[in-house]
Amino acid sequence: MAKVTVSQKQCTVNPLKMSQPIGAALAFMGVEGAMPLLHGSQGCTSFGLVLFVRHFREAIPMQTTAMSEVATVLGGFDNVEQAILNIASRAKPGFIGICTTGVAEIKGDDLNGFLKLIRANYPELGHIALVDVSTPDFEGAFQDGWAAAVTRMVEELVDAPTLEMRLSRRVNILPGCHLTPGDIDELRDIFEAFSLDPFFLPDLSGSLDGHVPAEFTPTTLGGISLEQIRKMGSACWTVAIGEQMRGAAITLEHRTGVPYKLFDRLTGLGANDELMSFLSRISGVPVPRKYRRLRSQLVDAMLDGHFYFGGKKVAVAAEPDLLAAIAHWLHEMGCEIQAAVSTTGSPALEHIPAKEVVIGDLEDFESRARGADLMITHSHGRQAAERLGIPFFRIGIPVFDRLGAGHQVTVGYRGTRDLIFTVGNLLMANGHEPTPETWLPPPQDASRLVSLHIPS
Repeated sequence: MAKVTVSQKQCTVNPLKMSQPIGAALAFMGVEGAMPLLHGSQGCTSFGLVLFVRHFREAIPMQTTAMSEVATVLGGFDNVEQAILNIASRAKPGFIGICTTGVAEIKGDDLNGFLKLIRANYPELGHIALVDVSTPDFEGAFQDGWAAAVTRMVEELVDAPTLEMRLSRRVNILPGCHLTPGDIDELRDIFEAFSLDPFFLPDLSGSLDGHVPAEFTPTTLGGISLEQIRKMGSACWTVAIGEQMRGAAITLEHRTGVPYKLFDRLTGLGANDELMSFLSRISGVPVPRKYRRLRSQLVDAMLDGHFYFGGKKVAVAAEPDLLAAIAHWLHEMGCEIQAAVSTTGSPALEHIPAKEVVIGDLEDFESRARGADLMITHSHGRQAAERLGIPFFRIGIPVFDRLGAGHQVTVGYRGTRDLIFTVGNLLMANGHEPTPETWLPPPQDASRLVSLHIPS
């Protein structure tokens, strides 16, 4: 069991974590026809907008209430009201998700009360779903904002069903923020192979999967529809992926009576065996031949790769659920987790196979990674890897100096297999191969030498 400690430095040096509001904004982008709205200054939204554009390399819909110094002191109702009216008339969204920032939280704006007044004053906005979420950026991290936004969408948008509405093939999936659009596509294929009808909340695979639309839209290009969200109460099961989604799954169960199953990760052989067993049990469908074949390929990949993973020291820095998934997978491959650094507290951190998990920044990560064989974090860790001369694997958000970050797949048998090949090739390419000049013979112990006695 890992010891979880918090860095006690007086300032953050080279931040690892990102703020709650942009985590919530990304969750809102998984809904069709959505417009995330940050209640704060223009700079708060500009930062998140640039970060997402660099990572996904797509047009990102985000707006701001543009709080000024005067509005911050007097209250932001007018700014919220005007922002919603402008978005409704120009972008014509079906859904607006409003996230607070540090400015609004410190002032104490009652955002939920603001929305009730706007609803009463403008009945013509009745066709637009409005969901507010408290996401102070002076505490928590990206993962916390995502989880809070999903929970609020469940509370505000999911209808309570009757028993007659239950559908035996429908399954809700609540993916954590550590899953990419490519991961969600892979999971959809897996669930549909068991003749199940999956509803993903949020569904980034529809809105941020990098496709070219037939025509421009100022809102999200795809994702789960509001109608599908409202029908989530008719499912037979909810599958939550990552500890961060436990709260949303419990909220959905309390609201609709739909039981949930939590998978802390879906990277690795054992984790996916558990998923396949569960899906076969709830669907009554045997595991398809395709996935039996992929499992065999994964086992072979593990056999091929363990020569290069075994005994390697690896340093990992990421959001808690992503850190847990990667650290457990590396441990299963025979690696030692030399350094583990995360962004915020989570029950998942205590179970990471490392002596210590530090909630800190990339300076803490760099100081603990010296002498490691591999460093794993997002693109902001590249300078530390260069200074230490250690191979570097990019994962998480943001990844802005490589293409295809949104299509990276690390879940399922296929994703785990490909992850072994990608990281294994990196270790092979940077491995030490002895030459006649560098090879040193083992030291000889004179006491163990046997002299040859030739009788006369």
